[in-house]
Amino acid sequence: MSQIKLTLVKSVHGRLATHKACVSGLGIRRMHQTVTVKDTPENRGMINKVSYLLKIEEA
Repeated sequence: MSQIKLTLVKSVHGRLATHKACVSGLGIRRMHQTVTVKDTPENRGMINKVSYLLKIEEA
């Protein structure tokens, strides 16, 4: 299964609660933290919802 690297480049402060939940659901806790997640439809949905906050790379 392929992997995706995600880095939080914009703050979640003042964002919608559902967007904050998506970021934490992806395992990101702080600014400029990079995590690697599996490329599943569930993760893709969360990534698409908060893509404006993330830097997305193929791992």
